[in-house]
Amino acid sequence: MINIFRILADFSHLLSNVVLIDIIRKTTQIEGISFKTQTLYAIVFFTRYLDVFMFKKQSFYNFLFKIAFMGTSVYTLYIMKQCARVNPVSYNDMITKDSFKIRYCLLFAVAMAMMFHYKFTFQQLTWSFSIWLESIAVIPQLFLLQKLRKADALTAHYIFLLGIYRALYIPNWIYRYFAEERFEKISFFAGVLQTIVYSDFFYIYFNKVAQGKDFQLPH
Repeated sequence: MINIFRILADFSHLLSNVVLIDIIRKTTQIEGISFKTQTLYAIVFFTRYLDVFMFKKQSFYNFLFKIAFMGTSVYTLYIMKQCARVNPVSYNDMITKDSFKIRYCLLFAVAMAMMFHYKFTFQQLTWSFSIWLESIAVIPQLFLLQKLRKADALTAHYIFLLGIYRALYIPNWIYRYFAEERFEKISFFAGVLQTIVYSDFFYIYFNKVAQGKDFQLPH
């Protein structure tokens, strides 16, 4: 069942991708944007939406957003790579700073998927893996911001929209529990984890960027 929280979450997510693509295309710069986080998100969508390739019956809404998320994640990686040709010095400098070891994120997601899943099948395990990986996929991005100590307003808006998207899925699952008597505990608790990961960023965003100030981390 589609409800207002799900719709707001999905459009917030899609808007975050559009904002990021627009930033990169207009500036041909990727300063402050983690290539590793974008790689993790591409893995998330292609492991979660395997049913797209199986031609299973699904709503047009679901199909459209699945294609949109997979497509924008791949396109984002593509244009970030294109920036290497336009501005190789800036690109190499950013890649050097984007140094978080994503194998820890992948190992965490694998371990959580093996422990928490609904059925021990390939599709269910990959779905659970994608949910847990998404909950921490932003960590390389936040790690990069910690190194840079700042971000431009558009990049901050992108990260904010990304965080709001998953936070909105929490009331979505609460609503579905009361409306459908269905509780997706894996999605719910992964969403809570992701919101906790974003908590410091949200605090700084509301106290600085939302008031027209620059996004800067305290020393």
